[in-house]
Amino acid sequence: MKKLTFAILGMGNRGTVYAKNICNYPDRAQVVAISDTRRVRLDSANKFLQLDESRLFASAEQLLEQPKLADMMVVATQDAQHKDHAIRALEKGYDLILEKPISNRLQDVADIADAAKKLGRTVFVSHVLRYTPFYRQIKELLQQGTVGRIMAVEACEYVGYYHQAHSFVRGNWHNSEQCCPMILAKSCHDMDILLWLIDEPCLRVNSFGDLSYFKRENAPADSAERCRDCKVACPYNAQEFYLKSIPGWPANVLHPEPNEQNILKALDETDYGRCVFKMDNDVVDHQTCNMQFANGAVATFHMSAFNNKWTRYIRIMGTEGEIWGTMGDNKVHWQRFGEQEHTIELNAEQVNASGHSGGDSGLVYDVIRYMQGEEFDTSSVTLIERSVDSHYLAFACEHSRLHDGSLVDFGEYKKQLSK
Repeated sequence: MKKLTFAILGMGNRGTVYAKNICNYPDRAQVVAISDTRRVRLDSANKFLQLDESRLFASAEQLLEQPKLADMMVVATQDAQHKDHAIRALEKGYDLILEKPISNRLQDVADIADAAKKLGRTVFVSHVLRYTPFYRQIKELLQQGTVGRIMAVEACEYVGYYHQAHSFVRGNWHNSEQCCPMILAKSCHDMDILLWLIDEPCLRVNSFGDLSYFKRENAPADSAERCRDCKVACPYNAQEFYLKSIPGWPANVLHPEPNEQNILKALDETDYGRCVFKMDNDVVDHQTCNMQFANGAVATFHMSAFNNKWTRYIRIMGTEGEIWGTMGDNKVHWQRFGEQEHTIELNAEQVNASGHSGGDSGLVYDVIRYMQGEEFDTSSVTLIERSVDSHYLAFACEHSRLHDGSLVDFGEYKKQLSK
């Protein structure tokens, strides 16, 4: 079997995760070229990739100027760069793994999907939750008719106070003008899961939410601009948080070789060391979305920064019973009305195989199998033509939020993209 080869644009946290997971299948796949504007990221990745210097590129643009170097390209650059990088890669003849969100702009999402269709390329969107044992087990129970017809779904994404501070107050996704709305950046995963599990067209949505807490007026008295200069006891103290996380996430976001010296330097020089109440962030810290589907089912999704743990919870209410669970518990519960409760223990090895509760490794494995023509159930594979609706749904929710929770006709909203 010919090895499937990959080139990767962007060797930040996500690009590195893909590279490491590809390396888990040395007989079937191989990374042959990488790019990043930060030499330290290239050097760090090349410690395990062992590529020739000629296959290390100082920018995505430099790599894209080369003749086609691989079968597939992983696009893991910043959200606003996705349209240009993805379409140029498609035109070069690459099939893609495209980091979510597909793009930070509504029309760009449609344009990338249209380009893939016209060029006959395969694009996998990194909706990694579909590949987790947790959600796949829930999908299997639904397909078996375990709880009858779905009537209502309650889903929650507990972002976690520390993850909110890291990614959405201090980090790359803190400003909607520079990146995208948080409901897209963080929760297009959840929109995708709801569409996949309910498996019916969404008809109407509305949404409420705001940035209420991470604002300058809520800063503690006598707090400093940067955590290293601050004497106030605070759960968002960057020095304590990032040093404690060495050598893993999120310290490895600040530096690919996260030791105390490198992290302290990053805290002095970057936004990651700034007070969470004194940033230029504008994305929400809580939001609720309501959805109605063609079969009459309804769903409510809550996203909140105000949680101790970063995880997801779901409860599916059917005509004959319920399914529920918290992703981090590695268990799925179900019960038919009037009968005993059942608990399914998930395979801990699969769950802990990589990030996103096994979703990262699951995505890479299915991409390899799909592209090499292996026979398996591909109905859950996140091809772009299946994944765009999750993005449209996130944008529709944000439109509603910005218009006082007004009801959005989802079908009409999507039609605007074709005009």
